[in-house]
Amino acid sequence: MADLAAVQEAALAALREASTVGELDEARVRFTGKRSELVAAQGEMRDLSPDERKAQGQAINAFKRAFEEAYETRRDALAAAELEDRLRGERLDLSLPPRRVPPGRPHLLTQVLDEIVDVFVGLGYRVAEGPEVESATYNFDLMNIPPDHPARQEMDTIYADVEGPSDVVLRTHTSPVQARVMTTTAPPIAVVVPGRVFRADAVDATHSPVFHQVEGLLVDEGVTMADLRGTLLTFARAMFGPERQIRLRPSMFPFTEPSAEVDVSCGFCSGQGEACRVCSGTGWIEILGSGMVDPAVLSACGIDPDRYSGFAFGVGAERVAMLRHGVTDIREFFEGDVRFLARF
Repeated sequence: MADLAAVQEAALAALREASTVGELDEARVRFTGKRSELVAAQGEMRDLSPDERKAQGQAINAFKRAFEEAYETRRDALAAAELEDRLRGERLDLSLPPRRVPPGRPHLLTQVLDEIVDVFVGLGYRVAEGPEVESATYNFDLMNIPPDHPARQEMDTIYADVEGPSDVVLRTHTSPVQARVMTTTAPPIAVVVPGRVFRADAVDATHSPVFHQVEGLLVDEGVTMADLRGTLLTFARAMFGPERQIRLRPSMFPFTEPSAEVDVSCGFCSGQGEACRVCSGTGWIEILGSGMVDPAVLSACGIDPDRYSGFAFGVGAERVAMLRHGVTDIREFFEGDVRFLARF
C-alpha cells in the first residue's frame, strides 16, 4: 500500500511537470501502461487475503481516479496552450496584399486548335460551327455514307437515347457542319470547322471516345487536287516548320473521290531507316485525311457538280498536339493533372 501511494505521488508529479501533450502521453504509458507498477499491483491481488485484496482494490481504484482526473485536466491545459501558440504563429494580416498568383493560360488542346484555325483564317477561310448532337441525315446520309456502312453500327457510333427519331447520334466527325454549310450557302465556300467529336472507342494511350477535329472545305469553280496539296503544304509548314514536306497516299473515304491520306516529313530523324520512335524510321508521319468532294455529296447538298468542285480535309487536334509536343498518351489531355498542364 505504501509503495502504491509513492507511485501515485510520482505519477501525479510527472503529469504536472509534462510541458507538452507528447510528454503527457509518455507519463500515462509509464504509470498506467501494460508494464507499469499499477498493472503489476493488480496482478499481485490474487495472492492476497480477502481483506487485503479489498483494501488493495480500493487503493488501486483511487489511484486510477486521481490519475485520470489529473491527466484530463493537464491534457486540456496543454492542448489549449499549444493551440494558442499555433494560432499566434499562424496569425494572418488580412490587410496585406495577396501573394502573386501565376496567370492562367489556355489548355494545350485549345492552343493547338486556335493555331490550326488561325492558319486557315489567314488563307481566307471562315469559321463554321454546328451541334454536337446530330441527325443521321447530316452525319451520314449527306456525307454519302449508306445505311449499311460499318461506321453506322453501334460499335463505332454513339446513338443518343431521345424521344422521337431513333437516328440521333453524337457526331462522329465535324463533316455534318460542312453539309449544313453547303445546303444553306451558295459557292464559293471556304470554311474551317473545329469541334469535339465522339466515337465508341475504348480508352487507351492513342484512343479516346471524345476528341477534337478540325475540318476544312473549299467549293468553287475550277478547284483541283493541286489546290488541295498546296493548301495542306501551307498548313503543314505553319504547324511543323518551314522545311517540312508532305506526301499524299491514295485512300478511300465515302465523301471524297479521289481520297488521300496525308503524311508530313518527320522532324525527329533523317528518315534513312534509323530507329525513330515517332516515324519508325520511315521518315513520314500520317497527320490527316483529305480528298476532292464526291460529286454525290455536292448533289445531295444542292450544288451542281458539273459547275463546281471542291476539296475537304480533316485533322485531329490531339494528333497534332502529340506530334508537336512529344505527348505519348492521349489521356493526359483530359486528366487535368496540373503537372502536365503547367508544361505548356
